[in-house]
Amino acid sequence: MRKADVVTRVSELTGVAKVDVLVSLEAFFKEVKNSLKAGENVYVRGFGSFIVKKRAKKIGRNIKRGIAIEIPEHHIPAFKPAKTFVEAVKKARAIAPAKK
Repeated sequence: MRKADVVTRVSELTGVAKVDVLVSLEAFFKEVKNSLKAGENVYVRGFGSFIVKKRAKKIGRNIKRGIAIEIPEHHIPAFKPAKTFVEAVKKARAIAPAKK
């Protein structure tokens, strides 16, 4: 499902115009990005958490040149789903077989 599909579906379910749904969705994404940039996690009860994870420095290899390089410590965004969200997906997947 793409963003356009989500906008269409939410618009159908709520009766709100697609343009308004798109603006709201974009505002949500922008706020999540800005919060994570500021180092603040975003918690959405029953859905999950958008968090910033710290990656330790490590040694990587440049295979072409055959040399080792140091990858510095850095932070990455991550999503951790809520337990209720995980359980709902597990139940749904157990009932309906996966599409291939």
